[in-house]
Amino acid sequence: MRGTVTIAVRPLVEYALRSGDLASGFRQTASMADGVKAHQQVQEAYGERDRSEVQLRAEILWGELLFAIEGRCDGLLTGEDGGVTIEEIKSTGGSLPLLEAETPEVHWAQAYCYAYMYANAEGLDRIRVKMTYVETGGEGAARRSFERTAEFVELERRIRSYVESYAPLAELQLRHRAARDASIAGLVFPYPAYRTGQRKLAAAVYRSIEAGHQLFARAPTGIGKTMSTLYPAVKSIGEGRLSRLFYLTARTTTRASAEDALRRLQDGGLQMHAVTITAKDKLCSAAAEQAGGGGCAGGLCMYAEGFFDRINGAILDLLSNETLIGKDELLRYAAKHRVCPFEMSLEAAYVADAVICDYNYIFDPRISLKRVAAEWKASCALLVDEAHNLPDRAREMYSAELTKRDFLNLVRAFKGKDNAVRAAAKSVDAALLAIRKRDEEQGAFLVLPEGLPEALNEAVEAFAEAAETALAGRERSAAGADDALRAWETLAIPSSGAVNSVVAADTSADAGDGPTAEADPYALLLEAYFAAVHWMRIVKLYDEERHIVYAERQRGDVRIKLFCMDPSRLLRQMRKGYRSQICFSATLFPLGYYMDLIGAEETDYSVSVPSPFRAEQWETEVVPLSTRYADREASRGRIASRLLDLISGRPGRYLYFFPSYAYLNAVYETFLEQGGGVWRTMAQRPDMTEEERGAYLSAFEAEEGATLIGFAVLGGVFSEGIDLAGDRLQGVAIVGVGMPQPSFERDLMRTHYDEAGLPGFDYAYVYPGMNKVLQAGGRLIRTESDRGVLVLIDDRYRRSPYRRLLPEEWGADGGGPTEKSAGERKGSGSADPSF
Repeated sequence: MRGTVTIAVRPLVEYALRSGDLASGFRQTASMADGVKAHQQVQEAYGERDRSEVQLRAEILWGELLFAIEGRCDGLLTGEDGGVTIEEIKSTGGSLPLLEAETPEVHWAQAYCYAYMYANAEGLDRIRVKMTYVETGGEGAARRSFERTAEFVELERRIRSYVESYAPLAELQLRHRAARDASIAGLVFPYPAYRTGQRKLAAAVYRSIEAGHQLFARAPTGIGKTMSTLYPAVKSIGEGRLSRLFYLTARTTTRASAEDALRRLQDGGLQMHAVTITAKDKLCSAAAEQAGGGGCAGGLCMYAEGFFDRINGAILDLLSNETLIGKDELLRYAAKHRVCPFEMSLEAAYVADAVICDYNYIFDPRISLKRVAAEWKASCALLVDEAHNLPDRAREMYSAELTKRDFLNLVRAFKGKDNAVRAAAKSVDAALLAIRKRDEEQGAFLVLPEGLPEALNEAVEAFAEAAETALAGRERSAAGADDALRAWETLAIPSSGAVNSVVAADTSADAGDGPTAEADPYALLLEAYFAAVHWMRIVKLYDEERHIVYAERQRGDVRIKLFCMDPSRLLRQMRKGYRSQICFSATLFPLGYYMDLIGAEETDYSVSVPSPFRAEQWETEVVPLSTRYADREASRGRIASRLLDLISGRPGRYLYFFPSYAYLNAVYETFLEQGGGVWRTMAQRPDMTEEERGAYLSAFEAEEGATLIGFAVLGGVFSEGIDLAGDRLQGVAIVGVGMPQPSFERDLMRTHYDEAGLPGFDYAYVYPGMNKVLQAGGRLIRTESDRGVLVLIDDRYRRSPYRRLLPEEWGADGGGPTEKSAGERKGSGSADPSF
């Protein structure tokens, strides 16, 4: 026998029975919490002889494969006559099916599997199957049931047909895993030798995965962090500690580094399926352009019709012929099989060994992958690249906001169209107006002392319910009979996708203006619905110690925000269940600061890897000029003059970094006025396309040695994640200390951390700013042979805490990264692993 395939009931039947079109637009779903509650409502009424959540198992031999099918049936009911009924419970946020013919066959298939398992174990010739639907919207508790009697022979035929559909994928996976593990066993580190510090980092990663702990690793630029984390993780897959890994990034540039590392490992013999998830708008627009048809942005996807009829074959073809699966491969196979490339990437991600994607797919509750079960997580590691970006990204994920104007526009747009939607939007508008009128003498910002505003929350929930009804009705009315049934199926079957993309109408009119003439009322409704649902979701995550609710009055409008000041608890919660998480960055310093923000626990490991570079590789100068906002106009000329002097004395290629676009443009203008126009210059813009960003970087890659100066912003795409080694970059100048502009939210964070006994100003302003400085400076020296000039323009670089945060190797009289407020915790990984 070739092998055993262990699979749960639900993924088996969903794979075997999916067919039809890819639903687009609105999908009405019940939340997991609502679903659990609905199940419990039904199960609480069970009698003494009834049982709930009964674990069942059956083995099916198919060719050389033994399928071990497992699952828990919702209810096992014993009647007065001793007859047994298997009950399957489904919850929905929409309306209940009126007729049995409206119920999706995939739901019955789950029940049939449980019925087969029990009947097979007990030797029964027939058994009853009951489907119960529970409505979670409104008052809830509404339910409707349908029953069938199933013969054992028919149940066996059905379950074997499901196995037959799944068998080709199972066979492919077994063959692949055998080849993968054999290739990993013989895989050697893909370079002749480890760089200084690289082995220490790789060993720390290996031991953290082995122990099942989280690791925080500060490892300097240039040692090869990507390979130092991927290689030990891949070895752990081959040794059976992991079944898969996620390489999480914040930027496209770091994603490319991971792809390059896996390509190098593949050149060394590795056979592993790795999928890169590219943003939906980029993939689908590229597919539309490639095929000359409409994409999602046009409202009608050319690959939507019959998507589920073709996707299983498309995935089999893709995985049979490709290992490293990026944008080009996805577009090629999507065109071949006429399937959505983005949805195809998600389908492939669920069966791949490695997934390269944005942080959102794991940490964002709106976008995270939906079919990740607990047992799936337990054998998966998260490799979080450039982890210094995670806290700010997480604050965005775990915050939510509502704007009064959006609901006022709906009140006007739905006049005479849908009274329920109009009334619900009007209630939200009124609740927001009441908040706007509170204590108006306090100014633009108002912190709500009660925290969550109960009246607003109730109005938002009612609005979401009314919007769901209207949107679902519109979806059904726009579809044919078959499409309507399929739309209903999505009520209880989670989409394979991460999130539905919406092309919303422009609602940027001033308060008091109605929606634009071109605005589709239902597009406005869909946008407001998603905002309301996200608000409700974050309300459930609300933590009064780490969240704060405030209102911002904007002329006649008001914006209310549920702001996450401290994401640590939620990040800890979202990663729960994964075997290991490796957070690494060149600028994860101060280490204690990032461990606090990312949610470190006492059992977590930490390691700091010393720089492999020598101080003499940097020629560092501190120019003590004030770049504070009030002094910028006065110092602009002297700064431009110093930047001119830098290239006049040594022609080459330079990057000049600034804390904002406005400051960049002001100094750039003066730089040109003082004679800088004789050299080739480029200035980053906030609206640059991906092609323009690529051209900007390509200018530094050119072989010609002409002088080139790139002006860029700190914290932007050109300040981290790019590699300009050798003669591609001779100098870097950093204007300012990168400090975020003072803002109401930053001040709230400062107060929060002060009250927690931590240095609030440093947490809110200094550390985030200096991280950008360290990242930008890290572009200069990338190998042991590189040399260059680093100019730091700000008088604060000569004082603490800024001076203390400068790396020793920069040679700028900095104290360097020697603080150990969090300490290098146990298990820092200094011992070498047995690769």
